Amino acid sequence: MAKVHPTEPQVSGPCSMNSAGKETFTIWMKSLVCHTNGCTIFDSKGQIVYRVENYDTKGSSEVHLMNLHGHVLFTILKKKLQILGCWNGYRGNFTSRKKEKSSFQVKKCCRILRGDLVCEVRVGFNKYFMVSLGNKKQGFKIVNSGGDITAEVKQKQLPTGMVLGDDVLTLEIEPSIDQALTVALVLVYGLMNRRL
Repeated sequence: MAKVHPTEPQVSGPCSMNSAGKETFTIWMKSLVCHTNGCTIFDSKGQIVYRVENYDTKGSSEVHLMNLHGHVLFTILKKKLQILGCWNGYRGNFTSRKKEKSSFQVKKCCRILRGDLVCEVRVGFNKYFMVSLGNKKQGFKIVNSGGDITAEVKQKQLPTGMVLGDDVLTLEIEPSIDQALTVALVLVYGLMNRRL
């Protein structure tokens, strides 16, 4: 059976950097728990670093990004009554429904008006955009307001050139970018496309 995680040279730290200095993860859009929706994120050593177990239905309005040990890193909530879709992300296990300020907000954009732009992301006072690389299967990139790529998601391709199924993705994150936050944004993209 083929491995789904990267096989790049190892360096110390929680995940490996490729030759361009980017940190590489593999996202498997499957839950490790039978009969649930979710995904599993592996580092370059093949170790599970993040996971999502969604015991509800696909496209749930509440999803939790956890580390390997089940500690909730982000709670992602879909805002009700939004025409195009809007999600708020809260650090930790967001249990109270009071007016706590979200860590990030993702708003889906109308593709007719914005071309390849899929979403607008606000993290504090910073603005980012999710931009399509073509169709859904080709992936997307996250760019800052200056147009610099901070992360890129695409279908996983083995060194032999073989492309794995559309449920196995490669995530490359630029150095000094918050990994858990980036994974949470990727999860929102999955929620928008009913993959979680």
